[in-house]
Amino acid sequence: MTEEVYHIPALLPQTLEALAIRPGGIYIDVTYGGGGHSRAIVERLDTTGHLYGFDQDSEAVERAFRDPRFTIVHSNFRFMRNFMRYHGVEHVDGILADLGVSFHHFDDSARGFSFRWDGPLDMRMNQRSNLTAARLIAENSEESLASIFSLYGELRQSRRIAAAIVKARSREEITTIEQLLAVVRPLISPKAEKKELAQVFQALRIAVNGELDALSSFLDQATSLLAPGGRLAIITYHSLEDRMVKNYMKTGNIEGRIEKDFFGRTEAPLRQITSKPVVPDEDEINRNPRSRSAKLRTAVKL
Repeated sequence: MTEEVYHIPALLPQTLEALAIRPGGIYIDVTYGGGGHSRAIVERLDTTGHLYGFDQDSEAVERAFRDPRFTIVHSNFRFMRNFMRYHGVEHVDGILADLGVSFHHFDDSARGFSFRWDGPLDMRMNQRSNLTAARLIAENSEESLASIFSLYGELRQSRRIAAAIVKARSREEITTIEQLLAVVRPLISPKAEKKELAQVFQALRIAVNGELDALSSFLDQATSLLAPGGRLAIITYHSLEDRMVKNYMKTGNIEGRIEKDFFGRTEAPLRQITSKPVVPDEDEINRNPRSRSAKLRTAVKL
């Protein structure tokens, strides 16, 4: 399938099992991407079932498959509830979010998501947005940049990286991947280069796209949209988003704050299906090395 070239869906059989798809159910895939998960869900629906797929990337929307049981929505999933209201849907039977970046984004040098080759410092998931990574680097203070690299990249040398960027941009504008790498590489141990460069790019991507704010908003909306017994399945790829998802499924808030009612019972809208996340087996990792860090967590609406 052409969708598999664009992006190979991680943990596909496990995700379908987690959603417990009913043929006549209503479902949402808020991260359509290459359509691998969406197509597999639609194949399990009858004529009364329906899937709504969300994606903020124009290319993904243009490539979306056509099927009477499927509707593509060109939007960030932070606006999920508004669009479902527009489509006349009050409750759904399952919601899927695969929070990974599509292969296509990493492999397209013009999108600027990868440090493997040169290209513009873009990193926008939504190409209609005005905020690129280059603009973020140019306009943020040293303190703000240090916070971005510390909070979103979990980099110990976040202050040194921020200071180096501010010094370099005073000489010339940093607009390409190679320019950024020339600034950052001297501050990174050669032994940890691949990992720490990935953390630098992760931090910038999260900041450019407001990913954690969008995830927080999505989690609250998902809870209200799910019908009782409905399933929420989320695939995460780094500790920041996984911590938020884990906390929310356990306690109903991203901080993991346990709230109890008058009788001392924990007040949480969801119940986790499994206490530990589902991860790829060795065979899947061999077929799709990029799935190595994937973690699938599932919860049911009480």
